[in-house]
Amino acid sequence: MRWSAQELDVEQPSTLPGLARLSNLVRSVQTPEFAGMTFHEVLAKSALNKVPSQSAMPFEWTINPYRGCSHACVYCFARPTHSYLDLNTGEDFDRQLIVKTNIAEVLRAELRKPSWQRHPVALGTNTDPYQRAEGRYALMPGIIDALAASGTPFSILTKGTLLRRDLAKIADAARTVPVSIAMSIAIYDDALQQSIEPGTPGTTARLATVTAVREAGLNCSVFLMPILPFLTDTRAHLDEALRRAHAAGASSVVYTALFLRPGVREWFMHWLGEEHPELLPRYTQLYAGGAYAPKEYRRWLADRIEPLIRAHGLLRGETSAATGGVALPGTIRAKPAFAAPPAEPEPTLF
Repeated sequence: MRWSAQELDVEQPSTLPGLARLSNLVRSVQTPEFAGMTFHEVLAKSALNKVPSQSAMPFEWTINPYRGCSHACVYCFARPTHSYLDLNTGEDFDRQLIVKTNIAEVLRAELRKPSWQRHPVALGTNTDPYQRAEGRYALMPGIIDALAASGTPFSILTKGTLLRRDLAKIADAARTVPVSIAMSIAIYDDALQQSIEPGTPGTTARLATVTAVREAGLNCSVFLMPILPFLTDTRAHLDEALRRAHAAGASSVVYTALFLRPGVREWFMHWLGEEHPELLPRYTQLYAGGAYAPKEYRRWLADRIEPLIRAHGLLRGETSAATGGVALPGTIRAKPAFAAPPAEPEPTLF
């Protein structure tokens, strides 16, 4: 697709003071195909990000081709990263996107350094590498080629069905380096999914992508996260989610409850007040102690979902030291399946 005749070069230092301070900003671009969005093209100084040693993440290195995400997930934990550029964590995060146009070139240079020890690299841990902007900029093919050529293992986590464009390339890479693929599919109610993840492909399309990954000879985990208290934690919703994940061919399932850090909490609560105001008091109580759901809730959730995971013949995903992503089936010991117990009443605490 040709874009040059449709570009509008727009620099907005008066409205984007943080971006105006960036020494590596090349231009700001708007196009009719992405109405309401602005791409701020920058020249990256580095591609590999070292995860702080105190982090609990299962990987040491990440690559983020974009900052901000058009998927516009209300609950996205990466929203606060926009505040570093004096951009708000709400609509700016969804519409003002930073694009590292030279990231593949910079990455190749970093991977050639004698000091690089071919540590596993994770993609999709902050903002989605296969969001809509990737259809315009096509940064991922160069990144995949660079990682594979250098012998560097990698993992990809995405909601984007555009992943299918690169499946042949990823499968080729997997012949020489460990590769881990996961699709994030948290919501199995179409109306709720479109409300809280308005810029994402639908659940059915993402499940079809899981199947496509498996047909390409790759493993694919489903990230059932976040699970939303009082919205997607019912037995019926979880059972349907796991049934469909299994039917799509998911290799394993990873789950966790909603995490509401500052900068995300406010945006999520605003959405909740508009869409489900009856739940505001319950969420206020549940998250009164901080960003994490309380241990009691997480224990209750585990007691509910773990039997369902096994009943559907799925594996609980575990992290892999080889890729920084989800361990491949065979490295996880499967527990025998058994029928889910009868429904129990909701705990009074929640």
